[in-house]
Amino acid sequence: MLERISPLTALRRALAEGTTSPRTIASACAARANSSASHNTYLHFGRERLLQDAAMLENAGSPSAPLFGVPVSLKDSFDLAGTVTTCGSRFYAEHNQPAASDSAMVQVLRASGALITGKTHLQQLAYGITGQNPDFGDCLQPRDAMLLTGGSSAGAAASVQEGSALVAIGTDTGGSIRVPAALCGLTGYRASHGLAYGDGPWPAAPEGLWQGSVHLAETFDTPGFLLRDPRDAAPVAGALFGVAPPGFSRQLRIGFVEESWLPDARPEVIDAYRSWRRQLTSFHGAPGAFDPDFWSDAREIFAAIQAAEAFRIHGAHLDQFEPAIAQRLHAGSALSAASVAEFRARLTVFRSGMQELFARFDILMLPCAPASRLEAAADQSHTRAAILRYTTPFSLAGCPVVSLPGEIIGAPFGTGVQLAAAPGEDALLLAFAGDLAQWLIDQEGLR
Repeated sequence: MLERISPLTALRRALAEGTTSPRTIASACAARANSSASHNTYLHFGRERLLQDAAMLENAGSPSAPLFGVPVSLKDSFDLAGTVTTCGSRFYAEHNQPAASDSAMVQVLRASGALITGKTHLQQLAYGITGQNPDFGDCLQPRDAMLLTGGSSAGAAASVQEGSALVAIGTDTGGSIRVPAALCGLTGYRASHGLAYGDGPWPAAPEGLWQGSVHLAETFDTPGFLLRDPRDAAPVAGALFGVAPPGFSRQLRIGFVEESWLPDARPEVIDAYRSWRRQLTSFHGAPGAFDPDFWSDAREIFAAIQAAEAFRIHGAHLDQFEPAIAQRLHAGSALSAASVAEFRARLTVFRSGMQELFARFDILMLPCAPASRLEAAADQSHTRAAILRYTTPFSLAGCPVVSLPGEIIGAPFGTGVQLAAAPGEDALLLAFAGDLAQWLIDQEGLR
């Protein structure tokens, strides 16, 4: 369950009262970093740099900055000056030059007063969903060494779970924030696709917040973060993306996917999904059901466009990557311009269907994944396809999504639910998720 005071609120309160300091926070994070059985939460962790940054922040930082003293990990697809951006690839680690300057994401983090703890593990090129990586080792959960974190933002999830970061910056193309958040018992936020390209607190550049980061597939890539408590998501999104709280209050229409669409979901996932529906009914009124027949196209459309774009970015070195990823890049190279155009036309039709769905509902709900655990010793070769069926519909639409862990309603660890809103409705979605979390805490206090 959630604590009465959220982690971000508790940290800011302790800083204001002088019971902790940036240097104390940095030392605690350093002690916890890479403490999982796989010892690979971070692909780059500089303890001395972290402590130096904390001292500078303590001496010259602004305590009123929105993320002052907050430890934040960074997925290793964003440039951090003086370090090599590896994208989870040994080849890039050995051949890329250290970044000459900070990415836009890092600039915003520093301006917000955050402490950047290090650069985290990810699946090669961010092109996977399990957290496995033959170059740097599979990422295991600090909480349970028998389980993979999920990916591709694998180290991001591990950093929050082990306590070396309060917030973890990730990216989500086809579920790379939502899935590890759910499997690791965390909250995840995937920003609207267009949000990082629009007006916001980041430096002016054609790429917006993507300046100085490495894409996998521009059509679907979006940044976001993982943390423990849904109530902390809105203030962090405000600091990073300029998302302001909504200035109105109204009854929202919530829709849930019919269970007939979830034939492969494990029993614990279905039970958690039913529990979420009951909670939402008590909190906001009974949600309505929908059966999205047109979602059956989502995975095929996603895979083709993703492969074509990934090949354009990484194809010059495709045989340097693990066989499964090299195979996807080869498939992307084989797609003709006419074929890609056909898939993009199907994407347009799909998005029209999503627009019609959001005309009926303000928020859509379905599980994050059909399973609640990925065992490290098991064959995960078929896992990606199974999970993408649950995540790609929202990726294709460019939706903002908040994933909520099942444990906050007493459901089994590893079960998670996605709440998605129409593109651009990030503020509404984050406010709803935060209000829901606070209501759950209040109900627990009444028992």
